[in-house]
This record gives sequence, structure tokens and C-alpha cells, in this order.
Amino acid sequence: MSYEKVAQVKSRIIIGTKQTLKAMKNGEISEVIIADDADPQITQKVSDLADELNIPCQYVDSMKKLGIACGIEVGASTVAIREQ
Repeated sequence: MSYEKVAQVKSRIIIGTKQTLKAMKNGEISEVIIADDADPQITQKVSDLADELNIPCQYVDSMKKLGIACGIEVGASTVAIREQ
């Protein structure tokens, strides 16, 4: 489900942990997607901030598939969807 959602809203996604954290702090994000196979040290900050800010957080199994859904050729550990 989340891979399809990312592919559908490509124009509103933010790829990568640093950019995701920044956008979350600025209140621009409606949902976060985290790859289960990403390094937990990297994704934990995103997960914790999502909990703190009450932003829905979805998990997918593969960084590679998440990257493909974003239209990039490398894996993506976190992806954020901007509010409309």
C-alpha cells in the first residue's frame, strides 16, 4: 500500500532522513514512510519525531522498493509526504 501511495504523490514527497526531519520540524508533513531494512540509528530520529509531533508513520519492508517508488535508482530509508 505505501509503495503505491508514494508513487501516486511523487510531486509531494521528500526523500531522505535529513530533509524529512527538517520538513517535519517545519510542520510541512502529513505522513512519514520508513523502510524496515534501513539502519535503525538513522531512522529512529524520524520515528521519534513523528511520535512527538503526532505524524502518522508507515513502515515498508525494503529501502530499494521505496527508492523505486520515489523514482530514484538508490534505496530510500525515509520518505515524507508533504501536506496538500
